[in-house]
Amino acid sequence: MGPAKTAPAGGEVKRIKLYAERLGGGQMGYGLEKGKATIPGPLIELNEGDTLHIEFENTMDVPVSLHVHGLDYEISSDGTKQSRSDVEPGGTRTYTWRTHVPGRRADGTWRAGSAGYWHYHDHVVGTEHGTGGIRNGLYGPVIVRRKGDVLPDRTHTIVFNDMTINNRPAHTGPDFEATVGDRVEFVMITHGEYYHTFHLHGHRWADNRTGMLTGPDDPSQVIDNKICGPADSFGFQVIAGEGVGAGAWMYHCHVQSHSDMGMVGLFLVKKPDGTIPGYDPHRHHHGAASGKPEKAEKPAGSEKTEESEEHAH
Repeated sequence: MGPAKTAPAGGEVKRIKLYAERLGGGQMGYGLEKGKATIPGPLIELNEGDTLHIEFENTMDVPVSLHVHGLDYEISSDGTKQSRSDVEPGGTRTYTWRTHVPGRRADGTWRAGSAGYWHYHDHVVGTEHGTGGIRNGLYGPVIVRRKGDVLPDRTHTIVFNDMTINNRPAHTGPDFEATVGDRVEFVMITHGEYYHTFHLHGHRWADNRTGMLTGPDDPSQVIDNKICGPADSFGFQVIAGEGVGAGAWMYHCHVQSHSDMGMVGLFLVKKPDGTIPGYDPHRHHHGAASGKPEKAEKPAGSEKTEESEEHAH
């Protein structure tokens, strides 16, 4: 294992297209291309100092919007009916999100930077708070990195939405794959009506901005279970199988009735030869219904513009 790759400085101007679409079974999703919406929506990754212009198109038959947590935006990009920043059926709108580095204000107080694990969602479908849109899948992850932050080999998003994970039926995952030694990042978001606890078997993380300790004197608590309520988001990185080896490691809500009702999936950590000790995909009842694990997410927001250089990962 060589030195970890790290995030570069920000300051780029990026542009993406994003579509809101209806999916099967009454679900809805965001996608980077028409006909390719997903739940959760695409990962949007930025570095502190970046600006992102999102050309948003509503392909549905009801008004929809895009509202982000944790980033800077003007009221015209709030994504609410109250601010008249939603999008009518067939309409388009450009939302602009900005990020900033930490620094000292003119009055001497400290202003935190934008770095963190955040998320976006609809704010108008069903009610003026977007209850119907969120319930049906209109949400996705945002990561803002600080210069020098360690970059993962792969990133996965887990959303506890009411009593589902990523809006999937009970006991159908999703499962996530890695090989022993991979640096794996998880983004965890909660939506809906309930509080949950997120627990990952066999792996631990620091309860801080990055999920990693900065050194031996870092006072952050090391945990393997975290309480999460509606609109909470956090993230962390683990080394797959570190100190514990390969295996089908369970993750789940640790509210016992919630896990009993199917809020559970697997972190499938393989040996270098591709095998997973003791794991039979035909016998377990926690993972993807298709038996195929979820793929790692490729972040949006990496396109070139005339105002920016190519984004590095």
